[in-house]
Amino acid sequence: MVWDYLQAFTLSVSPQVDDIDGLHHTNNAVYVRWCEQVAWAHSEKLGMRLADYHRLDRAMAIRHGKYDYILPSLLGEPLTLATWLVATDGKLTMERRFQLIRDRDQATILRGCWQLVCIEISTGKVRRMPQEFCEAYLPAISEPVSQPATA
Repeated sequence: MVWDYLQAFTLSVSPQVDDIDGLHHTNNAVYVRWCEQVAWAHSEKLGMRLADYHRLDRAMAIRHGKYDYILPSLLGEPLTLATWLVATDGKLTMERRFQLIRDRDQATILRGCWQLVCIEISTGKVRRMPQEFCEAYLPAISEPVSQPATA
């Protein structure tokens, strides 16, 4: 598959009956849910689980999310969703990117981007990333394969 960034973390997905809307294609909200699923799976692979977030009283929260819905997907269609961490200031913010490819023809059908900010869970206030976040996430920052399309 032709990914926008190096070292894709991927998840295979396929629209199910409940994912299909009145236009007979995957509802846009389903893509958002899939992005959340792949983001958590990626964080867990990097060693940061939800339990760690609670133990540290810190979380990377979505400040801004943007999705470009390029092509539709249909019931049962095999898809591969990738995610990457692509930028961080090492203190408060990170950027996560997404790309969804239709397996049968390798067409990119969605690109997404989250601007993340570190918060203290107990107060919701912006706080500096703990050392554990830096150790898990900073080495995972990926470089573009070529100039990716903006999401």
